[in-house]
Amino acid sequence: MEQRPGAGARARYWFDTTLARGTSALVGWLVLVCLAVVVPASAALVWTSGHAPATLSGKVAAIWRLTGETMRLSGATGSPARVALSVLLALVALVYVSTLVGLITTGLTERLIALRRGRSKLLERGHVVVLGWSEQVFTVVSELVAAGANQRRSAVAILADRDKTAMEESLQSKVGPTGRTRLVCRSGPPADPAVLALTSPAAADSVIVLPPDASRSDADVVKALLALRATARGGDVTVPVVAAVRDSGYLLAARLAAGSRGVVLESDTVTARLIAQAARRPGLSLVHRDLLDFAGDEFYPAAHPYLAGRAFGEALLSYGNASAVGLIRDGVPWLNPPARTVLEPDDQLLVIAADDDTAELADCAPLVDERSVAGPRPSDTRPERLLVLGWNRRAPLVLREWGRNARPGSVADVVADEDEAVVRAACDDDSDGDGSGWTCAALRGDTTRPETLAGLDLGSYDSVIVLGQEPRAGEPPEEPDTRTLVTLLVLRHLERRTGRELPVVTELTDDGNRPLAPLGPGADVIISGKLIGLLMAQISQNHHLADVFDELFSAGGTQIHLRSAADYVVTGHETCFATVVAAARARGECAVGYRSHADARRAPGYGLRLNPPKADRRRWSDGDEVIVIAGEGRRGAVRSGGLPIPRRTPRG
Repeated sequence: MEQRPGAGARARYWFDTTLARGTSALVGWLVLVCLAVVVPASAALVWTSGHAPATLSGKVAAIWRLTGETMRLSGATGSPARVALSVLLALVALVYVSTLVGLITTGLTERLIALRRGRSKLLERGHVVVLGWSEQVFTVVSELVAAGANQRRSAVAILADRDKTAMEESLQSKVGPTGRTRLVCRSGPPADPAVLALTSPAAADSVIVLPPDASRSDADVVKALLALRATARGGDVTVPVVAAVRDSGYLLAARLAAGSRGVVLESDTVTARLIAQAARRPGLSLVHRDLLDFAGDEFYPAAHPYLAGRAFGEALLSYGNASAVGLIRDGVPWLNPPARTVLEPDDQLLVIAADDDTAELADCAPLVDERSVAGPRPSDTRPERLLVLGWNRRAPLVLREWGRNARPGSVADVVADEDEAVVRAACDDDSDGDGSGWTCAALRGDTTRPETLAGLDLGSYDSVIVLGQEPRAGEPPEEPDTRTLVTLLVLRHLERRTGRELPVVTELTDDGNRPLAPLGPGADVIISGKLIGLLMAQISQNHHLADVFDELFSAGGTQIHLRSAADYVVTGHETCFATVVAAARARGECAVGYRSHADARRAPGYGLRLNPPKADRRRWSDGDEVIVIAGEGRRGAVRSGGLPIPRRTPRG
């Protein structure tokens, strides 16, 4: 037999039922509870007072007055009508005051909620607007903070369709102290012109549109650029814009939407080219990272009329603490011009320096030791062997870029847990169309399993590329870089067992996973999101650098190379860096630094020295490498005054 609930349970149920009736029941219970406390307490105070009235009616009146004063009911005595009117007036006053307080509280609460939602208009000028939220946002903001460290006041506005508080907390934890730069977050879709107007883009110095995450579409970038046009007067964007897309199919639409002052990058293509270059010469990612971040040396224009009328080759040895790499003529950068190019009065030199005002003229020609300059050496024509572990959307681009400069007879083997037909189609498409004579072979296998890699002749490969696998449709999402880290762990184990350390180029998605990666001394790490973020931040601060980086990351253009020091100076002898610059000049190149073989294992620089003083002396070894800017000029150059000038229109 079911047990009947007790009196306590029935009382709680009755109490809950009365509360469920609404506001009137709540007010009634509140009055009863207050009276149950106030009236007995007032009676106790009156009865224990030494000045209490002698009669019972007087004591009751005193209790009423004390209760009325406590509950703000006036407590007037007299006829019942007089008491009722006084209570009515007190209740009206109480309702008025309570309503007024409620309205004020509600208004302040709504205002605070609106501020926390990030929907107030930004009143700034000369700030940088960042649209979107992706893996690049922390790199971009960090670099903008570093760029604004020497400014009196700077601001960065971030607009994304995320919670404002969450964005602020993420930036605070990842970016850290911002110094003189103020970060302002606004919440809302960047593709909405009304929301975009909250960031005052027309008054900004530049606007950065971040590429989407892998799960998003590049169409969001195009829509954000169109929204930017909608907020501009006359529909023409006058503010410099830097954007990036992953799929080249959206490149034309993004450039049309960005306008004449817009720069749109192909993030996947740039990343693939750097991976391919680093596979042939590990260490290039360190050079690019040093050039792209604001913490080290960067590209700057330098105006020195004193050098007008001289040849560019003389300018290479005219700076003691900077490295000349090109010139800017009619607003167009020109990397590595011929040494005989005569500098005109309006030309600016493009130099690598610590800051925009630190390049100092100094005649370094007397430092050159002609006896230490190395003679020509035969070029290496041996076919290359490349091993690619893993597959993603950038893999075909990596193979195409690597094969562009592959020697005849070179081979690229691809091992991936991917449909062999897909890999073979990409290999055939890349290896048959350029006439370079390289071949590609596909093998299906799980690169995280030791037996897959153990079956390969690792010692026969000149370099290895490890690509991260992207999540497939219908499969549960995996932590980024997990498979890449496991593959690296297995690869390192096999390297120790075979006794040979391979030059490994690893692509990671999250920069936070870099310390976890088991990397050898010859390994190179490409953080795709960080690279694009650094590139966008640099261009946003100096729009003319877009042409410089476009040339450096182009296919077949002037590029950064790491070459053996033995090609430039006699190894085993001590000489200054000016001698290396002179030797590179004779080869039609600009030497900008070196990488020491003895320090290649030591973090954080790994032996890299960019823009060393020309007077620095050191003993060069066979394993040392020289960083040079070299390559064929841009196709389509024309002659002007006896000098080849790039056929390009300056941006903006």
